[in-house]
Amino acid sequence: MSDSGDSDVAWTYYKDRPEWNDVTPVPEDEGPNLVVVIAHSEKFVDVYDYFRAVLQNNEKSERALHLTKDAVELNPANYTVWQYRRDLLKALGTDLRSELDYVELVIKNSPKNYQVWHHRRVLVEWLQDPTQELELTGDALMQDPKNYHAWQHRQWAIKTFGLYEKEMDFVDNLITDDVRNNSAWNQRYFVVNNHLGWSDLNVQREICYTLEKIKFIKNNESAWNYLKGVLIHDKRGLSGNAVVTSFCEELYKNKCRSPYLLAFIIDICDEAIKKGETNCLHNAHRAVELCQALGTKYDKIRSKYWNYMCEKFNKAQQEEENNKDKVENMDE
Repeated sequence: MSDSGDSDVAWTYYKDRPEWNDVTPVPEDEGPNLVVVIAHSEKFVDVYDYFRAVLQNNEKSERALHLTKDAVELNPANYTVWQYRRDLLKALGTDLRSELDYVELVIKNSPKNYQVWHHRRVLVEWLQDPTQELELTGDALMQDPKNYHAWQHRQWAIKTFGLYEKEMDFVDNLITDDVRNNSAWNQRYFVVNNHLGWSDLNVQREICYTLEKIKFIKNNESAWNYLKGVLIHDKRGLSGNAVVTSFCEELYKNKCRSPYLLAFIIDICDEAIKKGETNCLHNAHRAVELCQALGTKYDKIRSKYWNYMCEKFNKAQQEEENNKDKVENMDE
């Protein structure tokens, strides 16, 4: 679908169609001071001149509906065309099931077009029938697992119509196919957050699930981010969950130096400091060492950030030492 339609052998310009003789085309008004003239094809100019005419006249007819289809083919991202098409569908009482079939074809040709997905959503709202949406979005995500518009539409359909039943299986298959699929991890969080809930049982289940995926690929930012998101819902926090802290320390002990692991341990140290629950593993001194390692070796691209964090923990370390001295002096 593009502006390159002049090669169509069977195409007849609207200006040459007898049934359109009663319409005066409306040329595009680009103003008196043009900076850049957009070179449209003759077909594009013809279609949109007639579209502007029916829009100006507020014509509600089958021929106007057909015209919008030609306009969409030439520019599927045109908001005004889609909005007028919806006005026509309502005015003409058009079969919305056939419109669903049509828009599915447009989506397959233009899967990252916001306007077409929005049109689809309006149709489903009018029909109150989401039965095709999971399959449609699933097909789109098979082609591109990170298609934002498909994910957005899928989440809307699931949340609006309560279609949660098989979604965790769908997400698990995507993560199994590509454990780094951040969109799939995000969808998993969406399902738990909006449907299953963050009971302690669900939190621990999600932690175990994520740790297994991290074991498979330790340098996977998506899984580490998900783990941190899950632990927000754990009343014990990052530093209080023994399963997580032991897992991290075991990785570190076995020479894993993934920047995401080191950053996670730093977060554990930071939380322990704020809670006043530091220990031999999780304290300001350890955090300083890890920040230095990240800034100089394992995450150089963010060295300025790690230097900043290092200064923060140096201050915390000094406070820890001062507090220790105060306690020792009191004991004496």
